Amino acid sequence: MPHDDPLTAEAAFARYEELCDRFPSAEFPEAPVTCSGLLEIADQFDAFILDGFGVLNVGERPIPGAPECVSELRRMGKRLIVLTNAASYTRAHAVKRCHQLGFDLDPEEVVSSREIAASRLETVAAGARWGAIAASEDRFEDISADVRHWDGGEFDGILLLSSAAFGQALFGRLRAALLSRPIPVVVANPDLVAPRETGLSREPGYYAHLLADETDIVPIYFGKPFGNAFEDALGRLPGVPLSRIAMVGDTLHTDILGGRAAGLRTVLVEDFGLFAGLCVDRFISRSGIIPDFRCGNIA
Repeated sequence: MPHDDPLTAEAAFARYEELCDRFPSAEFPEAPVTCSGLLEIADQFDAFILDGFGVLNVGERPIPGAPECVSELRRMGKRLIVLTNAASYTRAHAVKRCHQLGFDLDPEEVVSSREIAASRLETVAAGARWGAIAASEDRFEDISADVRHWDGGEFDGILLLSSAAFGQALFGRLRAALLSRPIPVVVANPDLVAPRETGLSREPGYYAHLLADETDIVPIYFGKPFGNAFEDALGRLPGVPLSRIAMVGDTLHTDILGGRAAGLRTVLVEDFGLFAGLCVDRFISRSGIIPDFRCGNIA
């Protein structure tokens, strides 16, 4: 299958399952509780950490009722954080995009894997020149490290921000470069896929794991399901007990696994993300990744 073709949900899930040894481990409840949405269970939580794609929006469209649900949770006094693995744009752009979709969020309520990675680049390789795999229009003024678009030249490390330009040809060039000269590979979006209007797009995590399979490189991941993402999100919720925080997402191997590994309770949203139109029970059974709650839509 060409690297830039959309993946089916079945294929994406199977690939996540193949990669389980590379993900955190966690304990899960015996079975999920079905609820109608977040408002039904809001009295059990003081804060909600919300995924973006598949929970708040699909591509460039808000999910019906989601903006109103977020507004009502705020009116009820709930703390809100959007924790997104989208690394293609700056936080300012992410906040602007949330506003355009109808979500009234403050900049401090948005945590992106781009920021999570950027704040740690110096700990990976101090003073390094990073070659970024990114959208052609991406600029890196928000990243304090020396980051430039990767052009095949010599850099000290590779930073995977976006899959917009990825495909068979670029993957082959990058693989060959890393085989000839291994350097650190930082992945600022660990997702394998993301739900868009046209289907599931392949994301940087998909290509990073292929690189790990085919080279001696062990990529360094920043974002869900890894602990660094939850460390930064929880840093915005001082004083809130973990038992009173819900991670809300559409993907078992990122949102639910990551949330449980961080000590949070979790809510799986089924109707608009990875499992849209599918019976989710068999995926839960096959993976053993069990959310605390499940609902079709957050609203």
